[in-house]
Amino acid sequence: MHRLRLPVTALRVFLVFLFGFALLMQIMSLPGQFAHDAGQTPKLAQLSWTLLVVTELAMLGLQIVIVCTWKLLTMVQKDRIFSESSLSWVNGIVWTFSVGWVLLVGVSTYISAFLFFTPSLRDPGLPILLFGFTLVATVVVLLIVILRALLRQATVLRADMDVVI
Repeated sequence: MHRLRLPVTALRVFLVFLFGFALLMQIMSLPGQFAHDAGQTPKLAQLSWTLLVVTELAMLGLQIVIVCTWKLLTMVQKDRIFSESSLSWVNGIVWTFSVGWVLLVGVSTYISAFLFFTPSLRDPGLPILLFGFTLVATVVVLLIVILRALLRQATVLRADMDVVI
């Protein structure tokens, strides 16, 4: 595992910065920005507050994924990544991405309906962009599910090899 020492350390440094950035956004930036937007356009205040809640939940999901990734990196360093205990951390990532996907679909539907029923805001650009984000998120969630299945298979093979050897 000596070859992975530098990439794991670099990834951990960036995970710390990303976690701190998400926390800073969650506490200081997002509430102020959405409050300002709601004050500037009172007709869209309901949309701003809904987006604030969803964005805060997305930041929380990002933080959960960072913690799970950190734990998996620890297992990689200890050469224990192919164990049953690693699957619980991968499940945490899978469930977090799945909940995020559900939130994205819900927000996309809500915003698209809001824009459709508000004649002065009818612009197809945002719903199309949200549809594209939903497609990308669907591919990412399915990819993570497949990678989890591959980890499970590798874990079983590793356990079988340990019994044989």
